Amino acid sequence: MLLDYAKINLKIDVSLKRGVKMSCIFCQIVNKEISAKVVYEDDKVLAFHDINPQAPYHILVIPKKHISTLLELTEEDKDLIGHIFLVMKKLAHELGVAERGYRVVVNCNEEAGQTVFHVHFHFLAGRGMHWPPG
Repeated sequence: MLLDYAKINLKIDVSLKRGVKMSCIFCQIVNKEISAKVVYEDDKVLAFHDINPQAPYHILVIPKKHISTLLELTEEDKDLIGHIFLVMKKLAHELGVAERGYRVVVNCNEEAGQTVFHVHFHFLAGRGMHWPPG
């Protein structure tokens, strides 16, 4: 079952305010508690289709390690973040969009548009992108 991350995150926020502990929706996907359309997986990273795509190819690439925001990254995460970018390069080649181009977006905290508090990278491709993005 594919789920609406923003709605689930809102429920999680409400539950947390009530003192009920719930796990992260992306951690649940990593742990196979809920399903997603996975396109890539290894021991460090999971990539799956976004349920609300903004481009013909809209894939979320997440670390399997739970990191809430970019502000929580540490020195030990350098290799992990580099690995994520190499995975996106691999996806671009496999999808045939490497030469045409692709965009990578990552949001940090609410004002930037982060709705799921597990670091994730939006891989967008398959259409022309505009600037500024919004």
